[in-house]
Amino acid sequence: MNALFAVILLAIIVVTFGALLLVVSGMLGPKRQPSPVKDMPYESGLPGQETKDTKVSVKFYLTAILFIIFDIEIVFMYPWAVTYLDSVKAGTGGYLLGAMGIFIALFVIGLIWEIKSKALEWD
Repeated sequence: MNALFAVILLAIIVVTFGALLLVVSGMLGPKRQPSPVKDMPYESGLPGQETKDTKVSVKFYLTAILFIIFDIEIVFMYPWAVTYLDSVKAGTGGYLLGAMGIFIALFVIGLIWEIKSKALEWD
């Protein structure tokens, strides 16, 4: 019960401190007068162009999502690799090796699917 109280107290302190920072910065910060010129994005010295329908290729999003997925795979593999030797000594190495084998197999199947569906091609 003591540990739970400490976590709740810390959460209350963090939320209070964050709210206090927002209030103080709002009171002490500069007051900005809205103007159409200041609200336009800076385009390297060129006049801003108002376009409501920005066309961004879906391939950029797909590449970013694929990067995140495979990056997360490495994030899960690193702690496994660090603790694997200890699990072998404890007698659970075979189980962990099988679990990681299934995990890697799923990602290899995903990579094969990406290559076959031409998700990484830019043509």
